[in-house]
Amino acid sequence: MRLLLASLVPAQADTLPRPLRPVVAPADTLVRIVPCPGIERAPVGTILFAGNAVTKDRILRAELDFHEGDTLALADLPARLESNRRRLFNLQLFHAVVVQSSCTGGRLLIVFGVQERWYTFPVPILSLADRNLRSWLDRADRWRRVDYGVHLVRSNFRGRNEQLIANLQLGFNRKYELFYEAPGLGHYRRLGLGVGASYFQSHTLDYSTLADRLTPFRADESFPIQRFYVTGGLRFRHTVQFLTAINVSYHREQISDSVNYHNPVYYLGRTQREYLDLNLTSTRNQRNTFAYPLTGKYAQAALTHRVFLDGTTPSITTLHLNYTRYLALGREFYYSVGLTGQARLTRQLAYADSRALGYDDLVRGYDQYVIDGRHYALLQQGISYPLLRPQPIRLQSIDNPKVNTIPLALYINIFADAGYVVAPHPLPQNRLPNQLLSAVGLGLHLVTYYDRVFTAEYTLNGLGQTGYFFRAEFPI
Repeated sequence: MRLLLASLVPAQADTLPRPLRPVVAPADTLVRIVPCPGIERAPVGTILFAGNAVTKDRILRAELDFHEGDTLALADLPARLESNRRRLFNLQLFHAVVVQSSCTGGRLLIVFGVQERWYTFPVPILSLADRNLRSWLDRADRWRRVDYGVHLVRSNFRGRNEQLIANLQLGFNRKYELFYEAPGLGHYRRLGLGVGASYFQSHTLDYSTLADRLTPFRADESFPIQRFYVTGGLRFRHTVQFLTAINVSYHREQISDSVNYHNPVYYLGRTQREYLDLNLTSTRNQRNTFAYPLTGKYAQAALTHRVFLDGTTPSITTLHLNYTRYLALGREFYYSVGLTGQARLTRQLAYADSRALGYDDLVRGYDQYVIDGRHYALLQQGISYPLLRPQPIRLQSIDNPKVNTIPLALYINIFADAGYVVAPHPLPQNRLPNQLLSAVGLGLHLVTYYDRVFTAEYTLNGLGQTGYFFRAEFPI
């Protein structure tokens, strides 16, 4: 990439940084500006892109907030270029993005250099058929609760930032899925679409919650649960940082007579149900990097209305909100705080629709528990400090720059979580609904390439229990 840049811009390009930083480096190492003496404003003459062998130029141009012919204030140029560089980087199509500008005849020449990722990932599936490692270890039949298959992702399909996802999963849980996502179509790439279909079967179903733990029902020769859905929707893409999505999905779900016998309110007395979900989601992602953010903010609001097609089951309206703030405290300390809340409005709620904390959202340290209810709130906060930021590991035996450099960064993190679930009529055996949940802990976060974050945590929860927990995602 540096050689390609050098052929397009002045000699200062050879001082650009080496690619594949584990996190976003300071702006002045990724933006190079050759000054235009004697003028305060200059028109943009040419915008060039280097290194994008797969990605189309028009996809990148649509992300910029300036174009050829626009006049830019030179005093604001470093910040303007850095903002646009981050827009391209946060497309999550590149290992690294650098930018350089120079002045020729009073006009700006701006060159963005990118290093593309590997876009096709056939990943073998070998996973646990439970919510997390702790839940899997608690099962007596744990070695039978394993899934296998292949998960295929084609990112940047056709060089237009489109995505194809296919799942073929066999074993304990069977899943057959195909999804297509086009975040932006047309010249301005502001309107996109997404479609997909999924069919799921499992030999087991957690049909009830007792003592704040899921109770499984198993059938080796049949499937206690089968789900099918198709979905489609529109994407309104203002920028890579501001997205709005509208989705409509049709669902058909069926449980066995045995499940209905053990828990008649699983589907409110039915063994099969059909419904439509209408969903509106708006996301504003202004974090410095989407993989492991250190500064910036994130906000998302999702409104879902579920209409059952039997004509008698009450509809459900769900509002889910999330806001997270990331702050630099100085001396390489970083603070993050996130608030998540969900409210469900309905006359009657089936057990299958009463999930709250312990599923997608979690008070860390309560991994072995689930808390069901109508509404919940979750507060998470932490302070991080980088322990290790070495030079990327280069694999000399591999010639492909998309995979031969492994960036690594290690952060230590202290955190505190709190959560609360509102459940109008919990079972007497469940003690965690309508109770304040709290936890503190110490974690290590490993950041590597392709936006992978691995965490190891030691946690003390509000029940006085301690434990080690491992995750493969950024916790806040």
